[in-house]
Parts: sequence; structure tokens; C-alpha cells
Amino acid sequence: MPHKLLLLTRENAIYHQLITALALPELEIVDEQPAQVAAADIWLAEPAMAAPLIPVAHSLKWLQSTFAGVDKLMQLKRPLTCQLTNIKKVFGPLMSEYVFGYLLSIYRQQREYAAQQAEQQWQERRYGTLQGKTFVVLGTGSIGSHLAQTAHHFGMHVIGISRRGRANKQFDLVYDISQLSQVVNRADVLVNALPHTPQTVHLLDGQLLSKLPQHACFFNVGRGSAVKLDELYQVLRQRPDLTAVLDVFEQEPLPAEQPIWQQANAIITPHIAAPSFPEQVVEIFANNYQRFRRGQPLANLVDINAGY
Repeated sequence: MPHKLLLLTRENAIYHQLITALALPELEIVDEQPAQVAAADIWLAEPAMAAPLIPVAHSLKWLQSTFAGVDKLMQLKRPLTCQLTNIKKVFGPLMSEYVFGYLLSIYRQQREYAAQQAEQQWQERRYGTLQGKTFVVLGTGSIGSHLAQTAHHFGMHVIGISRRGRANKQFDLVYDISQLSQVVNRADVLVNALPHTPQTVHLLDGQLLSKLPQHACFFNVGRGSAVKLDELYQVLRQRPDLTAVLDVFEQEPLPAEQPIWQQANAIITPHIAAPSFPEQVVEIFANNYQRFRRGQPLANLVDINAGY
């Protein structure tokens, strides 16, 4: 009997083409008709699209998420009973491009020089360098580790924050998450790359973020639920020296009436820091499918209890 694969993505046609071209043995791609959804034992899915259909996933044995974050599948009334895998080791480079693209623009004042060019002004501005600055990353997994490597390339001192505070060779120091309030005042750059868990909800509130040193930059590329957005907005109003670069929010799209849109020292992007490229996802899926067929442990298996 062939395995039945259900695709639940916004790019189903691309995924269908890529997987068909691989000619994976004993694999049949099915459509979203109710009977097929119930019969499919493998799903390749975006978590938000999969979550509503889980109650009728009667044959589901393995769900391969196309994203790193799977919090939509952690919020179900009944916990998943199938194996759940996510995407890892492809987002680190993309996150680094995003974070350091904006960071270099801020430190080298590219927006200000662009404005001066429009006015035909020749004027030197305050020079900034990343060398010697302290880069603090919340999350020391594959994404955080790659960010740390990039920060070291620019001569930065790198501190990691993780749940257990275990040493990691990519970081100069690692603290556990209970020590965050003691570290944040050293962060010239603070990057949240944590997954969504009950422990991370609203971890970054106004009281904590107000401790950032002068001219610090805060990036949220993890999960929007980690930040109390209204309190961050108030901190940015009171501290024009700070800059916040925000790619993820509790409510997406970010409502038009949210005042942080107009805040001069906030940069907002629509959850695009590290998109999933179908070619990379399919390569990971294909490798895992061969493991699944052989009854071997799957790569990037999510701990349902931990949420990541």
C-alpha cells in the first residue's frame, strides 16, 4: 500500500511539482477532499493550515511542518498523537541576512544618508561600528547559533540566553532564561529568536526592555507572543535613542490602528525575515520520508510537550 501525502501550503502547485519530480517510492499525493484528508498518513503542511483539519486526520502518522515554528499545532484542544517534524538548519543564514542587513543600515545610518542625498547635502554623521558591541541572542538553537557566528564575524561579544543555560561553542557566554534581566542592560543588540512556549509569552515587557543601554537595537524574529507590544511602544516613545526591528506579532497582519506603525524608531516588516523556500523544505521532507519508510527516527522531531 502506498503512503498517502496531503499538501497543505499556500504553494501546493510548486510542492506537488517538486515532489513528483523526485519520484519517491510508494508515495501518492492526494487532494483535500474529506475522504482523502482522513486517509492521508503523511501531511506536508503549514501549521496554521493543518490545525483546523487535525480532528479529521484519522490516519495521520507523521506531519512535516514547512516552518520552524509549530505553535499553532501546540494550541489544539487535544495534543497531537502523530510524529511532528519541523524545518531546521535552513533559517539561520536567512535570519542573519535580515538582522545584520538592518543592523548595518542602522549603524552606518543609511536611511539618513539617503535622505541627505535627496537634499543634495554633503554632511558627515556620527560613525558607528559593530566591533566590540555586545550581541545578546534569546535562543541558542540552530538560528541563534548562526546569528552568533555572524556576530563574531563582525567582532562582537556574543551572549546566549537559553532555557537551561548550557554552554555552546558559538557563544562567549550562555545564561539561563531566569538571568535575562541581569543581562539585558549589557545588550547593544538584543535579538529574540525563541520559539513560542507558555514560558516565553510576554517575556519581553516594558520593564525589561527599558533596561536596554543607550542606542541599543532590539529585534524580534522569534514569535510575536514574546513581546508585550503596547509596553514596547511606550518604551520606544520614551527612549528615542532605541531602535526596534519587528518582524513577528501576536496578531498578524498587524492592525492598521496599532500606533507602533507610526513610531519613528520602529521598523516593521510582514513576517518575512526567513521565508520557507519549497526547494529546501522538499529536500528535508524527502530525507525524512526515507527514514519514515524504514521505520527510522525522523530528523527535526518536535517534542510535543516542550513545544519545539
